[in-house]
Formats: sequence, structure tokens, C-alpha cells
Amino acid sequence: MKKLVLASNNAKKMKELNALLAPLGFEVIPQGALGIPEAEEPHCTFVENALAKARHAAQLSGLPALADDSGLCVAALGGAPGVYSARYAGEPKSDARNNEKLLADLGENCNRAAHFVSVIVLVRHAEDPQPLIAEGEWHGEILPAQRGEGGFGYDPMFYLPEFDKTAAELEAETKNGISHRGKAMQQLITRLPAL
Repeated sequence: MKKLVLASNNAKKMKELNALLAPLGFEVIPQGALGIPEAEEPHCTFVENALAKARHAAQLSGLPALADDSGLCVAALGGAPGVYSARYAGEPKSDARNNEKLLADLGENCNRAAHFVSVIVLVRHAEDPQPLIAEGEWHGEILPAQRGEGGFGYDPMFYLPEFDKTAAELEAETKNGISHRGKAMQQLITRLPAL
């Protein structure tokens, strides 16, 4: 198995990525298991934050590193919460408080269009001059109340009209195939043999 460090300590994200990469012979190790602290995410774009996290994990581990920066972009809020999705309601991070803030900020707005974005960056080493970069989007709309027990983050409010379900109501296998992260990973997987 080829080892990759995941520049995240998110257990649910780890599970999703392992399910996609294990069949390809990759063992994904969370950075926390190697004592690597989370990187700063000072940038205003997904790609810059993902690249910073991947380089940080590669530098401290000496292994290739994979980082994902993702978030929810809501049309009526000018793309917010965007790169601030995980900390939209401030520190400490809280899915429940983020969801409450999103609903409060949207108020009675009729435009509920939103999309998730995922940018995944893989660096072979910390100074990799040509990182692999993949991006995926997943379009839906924000419900006025939460539905479903699965997923994480904004999933219980992210409604998919074509399924008549929220992301939190989808089976994990279905979600992995159609989600922003799933799409970005499929894009990345086609380029992994180059490693």
C-alpha cells in the first residue's frame, strides 16, 4: 500500500476518502496520527487553503499529502459562507451553530440556490512544483429546516430536488458518487497513476 497523509483530522472526511482510495492501493493516514497539527487557512480561496494544508502535512510527515478544502456557497449570500463554512458561526467549530446562522442570514430570502465546492490537492512532497488539483461542485438548495441523520456539516439542509432528499438522507455510497468531494476525487483518481 502507498501511504498518503490526509491533511485533516475530520473522521467523516477520512472515512469518505478511504472508501474511495483503498481500492487503488492507497493507505490514508490522518495527520493527527502522526502528531501533525492543523495548518493555518488564511486564504480567501479553496485552492490556496488546500495547497497550504497539503504542503504543511507533506513537510512535517515526509510523505505525499492530500488536502481538501471545501465549503458551501449560497447565492443569496454572495457565496458565503464559502471558505469560512466550518467556522461560519465562530469558534469553536459547531455544525449546529453554523446551520442556525445560515438560516438566520438567509431569513425569508426566496433564492435558496447553493452549491458545495471541494478542491482537492495532492502534493508528492512539500516543494512539489506541480501539485495535482481537482475540483468538484454539487448544486442544490437550502431548506428552511433540517432533514436526515446522515452526513455532516450543512448536509441536513442541503436539498437535492432530483432525489427529493437532503444530502443527510442519502446513502453513503450514493453521496460519495455525486457529491462535490466525490466528483473532485474521481477527477483526481484518473491522474493518480502518474504518482
